[in-house]
Amino acid sequence: MIVLLGVLVVILGFATRRNPLLVVGAAGIATGLLGRMSPQEVLAAFGSSFASSRSVTVFVITLPVIGLLERYGLQEQARNLIGRLGRLTTGRFLALYLLIRQLTASVGLTSIGGPAQSVRPLIAPMAEAAAETRAGGPLPQRLREKIRSHASGADTIGMFFGEDCFIAIGSILLITGFVNSTYNQHLEPLSLALWAIPSAVCAFLIHGARLLHLDRVLERELAVVAAENDRAAHTTRRSEDLK
Repeated sequence: MIVLLGVLVVILGFATRRNPLLVVGAAGIATGLLGRMSPQEVLAAFGSSFASSRSVTVFVITLPVIGLLERYGLQEQARNLIGRLGRLTTGRFLALYLLIRQLTASVGLTSIGGPAQSVRPLIAPMAEAAAETRAGGPLPQRLREKIRSHASGADTIGMFFGEDCFIAIGSILLITGFVNSTYNQHLEPLSLALWAIPSAVCAFLIHGARLLHLDRVLERELAVVAAENDRAAHTTRRSEDLK
């Protein structure tokens, strides 16, 4: 029972807002020592755990690469590309990305998209540029945040409902393994993948309609912003004339 004091270390560390990496490391060391492991065994446990799950640390390489690409103009080039396509609105662009994300995930290519590697450096700036082209100028920050949230939502929904159409994805194998071992059934991964296709189609139609509706929402909010700017400019001119 005393081994569970490592959980207390995590709670206290997060409650006092310490560095998460140091907190988790200290909790692991404390748990190992309380479990009567020698320092060498604790270090070996850390090393084996890191080696067995090293794919989790891929972001250590991915994030600096994306940062370098952004520094040398990746987002600006994405904005310029969308700016040349005047008829491509924000909703249409995100609906197209939703379709592409679903199709690629349905054949097992789940890693080519994602919030870090595609949404932040490419998809969100391109969606913002489409809105700026329609508005004829920069967007308010609240509209930028709205567009970014919809871009992330399109990526998540596309991947979530698309990956279940691939028979070798982890969720399909987990379901078939659990059902076959627990209920003595013979459930084939292909059957689950085929039944996931109608759900994926419905998800695309429903969320695609929401993304297309986003264009009308942006137009209304941009009209309100333009009216507020006109009133502010008129008030400023009037005050200057009175002076």
